Amino acid sequence: MSMDVSILEKLLAAGQDNLMLRFGLGNACLQQGEYGRAVEHLRAALRHDPAHSASHKLLGKALAAAGRNDEAVAAYEAGIRSAGEKGDIQAAKEMKVFLKRLQKPAAS
Repeated sequence: MSMDVSILEKLLAAGQDNLMLRFGLGNACLQQGEYGRAVEHLRAALRHDPAHSASHKLLGKALAAAGRNDEAVAAYEAGIRSAGEKGDIQAAKEMKVFLKRLQKPAAS
């Protein structure tokens, strides 16, 4: 079940700009294939909390889905560092897997 983007956008327009709202919007946009909007909201989420592992992970996914692999690699690397610093081992492992997939050469 995906979140209703229009409801979340109304909250944002009403001035309720915070980490979880931006994360929710980023996640909903990603699920709907709106990768550019997902990136915008997830970057805003990270401005609220630069150490939010889940936002780093979804930002990497959104960038990769948009074909912006270099930016996705940078997002995952930042997320892995951040997750490691705060002891979020599972998030770091997941992002390492996604990072390795991006760095594999394309099969010919």
